[in-house]
Amino acid sequence: MPDARASTNPQGGAPQGGAAALAREVARRRTFAIISHPDAGKTTLTEKLLLYSGAIREAGSVTAKTGTAQATSDWMSIERERGISISSAAMQVDYRGVRLNLLDTPGHQDFSEDTYRTLTAADSAVMLLDAARGVQEQTLKLFTVSRQRGIPIFTFINKLDRPAQDPYALLDEVETTLGIQAVPVTWPIGDGPDFKGVYERTSNRLHAYERTDRNARRAPVTTAAPDAPEVAALIGEAAQRKLIDDIELLDSALPPLDRGRFLAGEITPVFFGSVLTNFGVEVFLDHFLDLAPPPGPLATTAGTVAPTDPDFAAFVFKVQANMNPRHRDRTAFVRVASGVFHRGVQAVLTRTGREVKLSQAHALFADERATVDAAYPGDIIGLVNPGTFRIGDVISARPGVHLPSFPRFAPERFATVRTKHADKHKAFRKGIEQLAEEGVVQLFYPAQGARDPILGAVGQLQFEVFEHRMKEEYGVEVLFDHQPYRVIRWLSATPAKPVRFGMLVHDQDDKAVALFRFDGEIKYFRDEHPDVSLADSPGAVEVVRL
Repeated sequence: MPDARASTNPQGGAPQGGAAALAREVARRRTFAIISHPDAGKTTLTEKLLLYSGAIREAGSVTAKTGTAQATSDWMSIERERGISISSAAMQVDYRGVRLNLLDTPGHQDFSEDTYRTLTAADSAVMLLDAARGVQEQTLKLFTVSRQRGIPIFTFINKLDRPAQDPYALLDEVETTLGIQAVPVTWPIGDGPDFKGVYERTSNRLHAYERTDRNARRAPVTTAAPDAPEVAALIGEAAQRKLIDDIELLDSALPPLDRGRFLAGEITPVFFGSVLTNFGVEVFLDHFLDLAPPPGPLATTAGTVAPTDPDFAAFVFKVQANMNPRHRDRTAFVRVASGVFHRGVQAVLTRTGREVKLSQAHALFADERATVDAAYPGDIIGLVNPGTFRIGDVISARPGVHLPSFPRFAPERFATVRTKHADKHKAFRKGIEQLAEEGVVQLFYPAQGARDPILGAVGQLQFEVFEHRMKEEYGVEVLFDHQPYRVIRWLSATPAKPVRFGMLVHDQDDKAVALFRFDGEIKYFRDEHPDVSLADSPGAVEVVRL
């Protein structure tokens, strides 16, 4: 949990003890996101990191929907029912004296926007690959954005307990497809039923593992030098000979791991293992602590804000409604960027220029809450949000500080939505506004005619999640009327003449928007409305296209 014991300046500045105390807190933090294609094992890795840090004593199996436990990080009922992650989760644990802020992200591509926003709050990323499938489409997209944002990337190749591709072929695919040099830190010993463990190159030690009951507890580890006599008994003589040959080849062909090149984004450290059976997780986590960067500076329109700057600053990267059914409120996910947050701190919401008192803050552990008294750069906290905060907001001791851009996806599917029951209209309005604010869907209103709202989404699953959450969280059943539009453009002004090509709507900020069925309609629109400019985005917001 964010540190509740530190004594802080009442204005949100450096803790008592001055700049040195703040620098120590910054240095011991690591804030990272996990990215992957669906089904690569991302949520399971999240669980196992919690297990090895001691945050949980037994991991839930995310693959067995009727088992005795389920994923700690998947808190929505729809996530538990389907066995998928569709919302970013933030958790904080301590391991070896280091505070880990873990950002678990949606694996499904329809919720990539949530993942993209989460990456703005991360200092590094762990890219998880399926050893049988290698680099997949969604992984490539998220890797590209991580690199664009200057985030160093670890690679964990998972599912070695199943039949896998040749590890040399996997390294080659990472380098060829992603354009980054792959430097293995660990190396697999077999795969599928012959998977015996991993070899750690930096220590020249073999890590042989035993399975635990239901893979729920930390795996016992036996370590030895690869040429030690007892290794043959552990993994077999043939496997030992192959391992020794692999070590010679790797050492002659690959450079040693260089942390500076890693932080510069030139190389990715590669780890092999089986997250489900706990093979390779602990050795990865130990190296992660040594290699991952502490919180870095935040680029703003007013210049770069260093984490050790004594003035408090933070930004909102996510808004979530109804995380806990006992509370039924909204939470703003906030990353502390500089100074120290303490409960009751006064700061400026720079979008409005208004001063806000941050008195209701809590730490996040799935759907559980704990009051936060103090938090440091890199920490993720939740602020109770009665509609005050929006994604991309900066909260700062200094006014006039804004983020230069924030990722947003252009929707490609549209549907009008209405409630089945007229007496639920008030709850319907509340639900669509809160879920749109959260980013589950984007919300538009027709400029003329019927006033049924129009939802925009990247993919069909967003509509399904919207429908499920409206029913479960707001008690409203909805009906969709899917529209033929596939292209969206924001307009510099409302057209003076009637719009014949496309549909004119307004977004949540009342900006004029045109929806088109295909790109060719944009040309017709421009011909009829030459005085109206079209843009991919509603202004300073960065729009990401899949």
